[in-house]
Amino acid sequence: MTSGIRVDGKRLWDSVMAMSEIGATANGGSHRLTLSDEDKVARDLFSRWCADADLALTVDEMGDMFALRAGAEAGRAPVGMGSHLDTQPYGGRFDGVFGVLAGLEVIRTLNDHGVTTAAPLEIVNWTNEEGARFAPSMLASGVYGGIFDLDWAQSRKAVDSGATLIDELKRIGYHGEGSVRDHEFSAFFECHIEQGPILDSGGIAVGVVNAAQGFRWYDISLEGFASHTGSTPMAGRRNALLGLARVVQAVDDIAHERAPLARGTVGSQVEVGPGSRNVIPGIVQFTVDLRHPSADTLDAMDAALRAVCAEVAADIGLQLSLEQISDTAPVAFDEACVAAVKRACERLGISHEYITSGAGHDACYVANRVPTAMLFAPCKDGISHHESERAEPEDLEAVTNVLLHAVLDTAGVA
Repeated sequence: MTSGIRVDGKRLWDSVMAMSEIGATANGGSHRLTLSDEDKVARDLFSRWCADADLALTVDEMGDMFALRAGAEAGRAPVGMGSHLDTQPYGGRFDGVFGVLAGLEVIRTLNDHGVTTAAPLEIVNWTNEEGARFAPSMLASGVYGGIFDLDWAQSRKAVDSGATLIDELKRIGYHGEGSVRDHEFSAFFECHIEQGPILDSGGIAVGVVNAAQGFRWYDISLEGFASHTGSTPMAGRRNALLGLARVVQAVDDIAHERAPLARGTVGSQVEVGPGSRNVIPGIVQFTVDLRHPSADTLDAMDAALRAVCAEVAADIGLQLSLEQISDTAPVAFDEACVAAVKRACERLGISHEYITSGAGHDACYVANRVPTAMLFAPCKDGISHHESERAEPEDLEAVTNVLLHAVLDTAGVA
């Protein structure tokens, strides 16, 4: 009865484009940081769309938004769909947003056709997936998955203002009363753009994501001594920026030594003090991101990073502070959920390929508690976290049709 149902691709695209106008940038991207004024406007729009679709909306104590569509079997936990509405600074129009609005389009399509599922369905907008304004990333889904303590997560401070996450939740009116941990799902599916070149270069419509690599984030500072650039001899200088330069090269080497799967990056959040052109840098604060699909290899990369930071600090005479703020283990997604995605691709005659995610996603933490899978759509040249990030309407439509039928397979039809 439901095999011929397809989503409305134009409606989906129009929704994505409408959301992208909130925080729109001059170069075609979106700038909508977590719990900013722009994020509030996006949340309010999503809330109105959910009301129009007759969904019951609740908000939990981390600001996560849950939009529920009743099923015929009220006692069953819902099948979840979703992602996030926050963006990177001057990021793209599709990262995260597509996953939330793909879930909404599935609901709208079922409403159009009068289809009632056996299990309830629920769309989720997870708070602070990007980690750009409040570190670390995937903060709310991490609380849900038992990775982070609630009080610790709510106390994270915004890099732009120093305001805590809970204060910003209250400021924009999205500090709910529901418990993060009490929410239950029977399964969870997250749609996302790939953020890599495999699907686009291969002309493949859908990535059936069966695993995600692990990653670790670090906050590091090197403190030396700030003194006059002209009167301080080269010998004996304690130049903190020189230490950073050596660590940047070492992080790159650590990843290259474990090619082709390893990734190592000193991020673009770098602060150098005291901020004068004729003063030797006395302190630098920066971030490091290490990634690999093997936990053992991640351990080795971690050990190498700690060793080189200690060596650099000792050689130059710097004081080292290294704090690991995130440890996301490699994830193998649920076999039954992955199989449901693959079956949907086959039934719809849509080209697909198994793929391992190189990026972290809310689904990675949700998978700690719930059978979970992900679906990837191609993005042009694999570019993401940039204003030029691009996806094609037909690609988003194809992935959302797969989501629709994977969800019907999992939830059942009344």
